[in-house]
Amino acid sequence: PVAVHLGPGAEQAATVLGEYGATRVLAADAPEFGDYLVVPKLDALQAACEAVSPVAVLVPSSAEGKEIAGRLAVRLGSGLITDAVDVEAGDEGPVATQSVFAAAFTTKSRITTGVPVITVKANSAAPEAAQAAGSVEELSFSLDGAASGAKVTSRAARESTGRPELSEAAIVVSGGRGVNGAENFGLIEALADALGAAVGASRAAVDAGWYPHAHQVGQTGKSVSPQLYVAAGISGAIQHRAGMQTSKTIVAINKDAEAPIFDLVDYGIVGDLFDVVPQLTDDINTRKA
Repeated sequence: PVAVHLGPGAEQAATVLGEYGATRVLAADAPEFGDYLVVPKLDALQAACEAVSPVAVLVPSSAEGKEIAGRLAVRLGSGLITDAVDVEAGDEGPVATQSVFAAAFTTKSRITTGVPVITVKANSAAPEAAQAAGSVEELSFSLDGAASGAKVTSRAARESTGRPELSEAAIVVSGGRGVNGAENFGLIEALADALGAAVGASRAAVDAGWYPHAHQVGQTGKSVSPQLYVAAGISGAIQHRAGMQTSKTIVAINKDAEAPIFDLVDYGIVGDLFDVVPQLTDDINTRKA
């Protein structure tokens, strides 16, 4: 495996990347990465492909990552697979697993043209140590004329909550209609903080104005695939399930024993979240202490 690191801090990144299997780290830093949208990073990644001649290119399935991957596939004359939750070796090239049609089906696909370009969902695989050299090499690349086509004119820092970013978090705690008001989302936040988790919300909770849209999990919100997903007061409508069904372990807390969410979970608690969540939070904090 060869890793590509774009931006500052290559040496520090290489230490981690080497710990998890990168034999080489191709690194580049340029002010254009921050001054312009997408294309400078695309130029650098294309140069890395030309330098390495890879069997496949894996890119994070973020909004930016998918745009870079799509453009790279066009430049390489290759096929593209997005939002893979697994990638395995096949006789005729890498085989990617995807959850499709609101996570109602699982498909396995492979690219038949060019170098496979595949975007992989965050947390779709648990990191496993595989010590390698992780040696840093400078990546030389030239900027395409289109690189300056869209300039970043200003930036505003997102207000920090101290919690992980929702789409990349290893643990997510979400609240739904059963939370019964914005003033009660403190229960969800307290459990999330005890677990070191991100906070999510169902569409019903967001539409009611109880929590910001940026935290919505579902078909019209963010798609998450954490190692642990806790759903409190969420019935489990297909719109919500589409955004979290690929989570590794799912825990639901709902006082309705017939709630559809229980068809999906690994562990289910039939009970009032106002009783269960505080007890769960207290127990976790006690164990941590």
